[in-house]
Amino acid sequence: MTQVTQELTTASDVRREVSAWIEQNFDRGISLREWLVRLADSGWATPTWPTQWWGKGLSSDLAAVAFDEFRKVRAPGPPAGLGRMLAGPTIIAHGSDEQKKKFVHAILVGDDAWCQLFSEPGAGSDLASLQTRAELDGDEYVVNGQKVWTSGAIGADLGMLLARTDVDVPKHRGISYFAFEMDQPGVEVRPLKQITGDAMFAEVFFTDARVPAANVIGEINGGWGVAMTTLMNERVGLGAGSALGFATSVPAGRRVKQQLEQSLGEFIDAGRSGAPASSSASAGAMVGRGVESLIGLSKQLGRGDDANVRQQLARLWTLSNINTWNGMRAKAAAKAGKGLGPEASLGKLMVSHITRLWRDTAMTVTGPSGVLAGKDGPLDGNVARQFLFAPAPSIYGGSDQVQRNIIGERVLGLPKDPDVSRDVAFRDLKVGTQSRGQSPTTEGS
Repeated sequence: MTQVTQELTTASDVRREVSAWIEQNFDRGISLREWLVRLADSGWATPTWPTQWWGKGLSSDLAAVAFDEFRKVRAPGPPAGLGRMLAGPTIIAHGSDEQKKKFVHAILVGDDAWCQLFSEPGAGSDLASLQTRAELDGDEYVVNGQKVWTSGAIGADLGMLLARTDVDVPKHRGISYFAFEMDQPGVEVRPLKQITGDAMFAEVFFTDARVPAANVIGEINGGWGVAMTTLMNERVGLGAGSALGFATSVPAGRRVKQQLEQSLGEFIDAGRSGAPASSSASAGAMVGRGVESLIGLSKQLGRGDDANVRQQLARLWTLSNINTWNGMRAKAAAKAGKGLGPEASLGKLMVSHITRLWRDTAMTVTGPSGVLAGKDGPLDGNVARQFLFAPAPSIYGGSDQVQRNIIGERVLGLPKDPDVSRDVAFRDLKVGTQSRGQSPTTEGS
């Protein structure tokens, strides 16, 4: 766990302490994994996390000061995948001390890569209708069912699994949340290729797979509340996160363990030389680069003085920065003990809009050449790839319609839609794929 230091309350305090820590610990000759261990144990890998669990307890604005110091020396940060973004904060909020020690540190040092096993063919926006079953057998649960649109499933070591553990209670109250080992018999992962050519998602099938009862995060049948923590962190991350953090992140997981043995200097130099990015990088990463990439492109193509282009660039810059502030407010509220609120949904909804605006602005800047997807296309073809990718944020992480419902109910105070299923035992419902004649207790449910 993090070594406790004196309380840091000002930007100058943070800058001074980070600078001193870097001077003592930044060594290009050590392995990448050793660097991650030093970073995690110091608390600087995740400075907004609690001090007792590998953090510094800092506000988002002070964390940004720390990250700025690390960027000056091009120091890479911990893996930026779903482990740090979702699993770590969820386990810290709901897991036992033993689970925190077992899972969280392994995320920060790159030992484990995580995926999110939530959505199912008949349970997407209505996630509480999920039918994957987990039945107790001794000190383990036996899992059968299917997940779909699983982010990070290809190459993941562990999954955040939602499974139904009680069909005799209403659908929201019979779900449990597991830390699930992916590399085992009975787990089949099938990639799902998108229109961009990437395979960011997969469908996952469980046939008598097993998970220890000790890996239940939170209470048995209390997984819905745990899942809400995961989803709120996802919306904050998608809605705000890219503006704050290290310049680069390292790979994670047991399958890339050997890569972590390269020296810190080798990793940094490979990034400086423009080595190919990970194949898991999506076209959506272009939006994370913000308006700067489009400003440079507009100048390069002689469109920098075009009034329409300048107007769109100004709008994109303004909305991107406002949404960053919105994300910082959400994180500050969570740090103050208020929990992650509807600000997360506001940020997530805005990301959908900004992504489409980036696409439209890029196509205005480039004209017909924007459809060239090869290396001869604008931004190495990424304008075309972003054109194809742009609808995705309105779907993943909770659709735009879901976010509007949350905002309507929790911000505007509008009444909820009637839901007669809330007080009915799950086994008596016709939900999801059950509405096509299946029973929740049949094989494959």
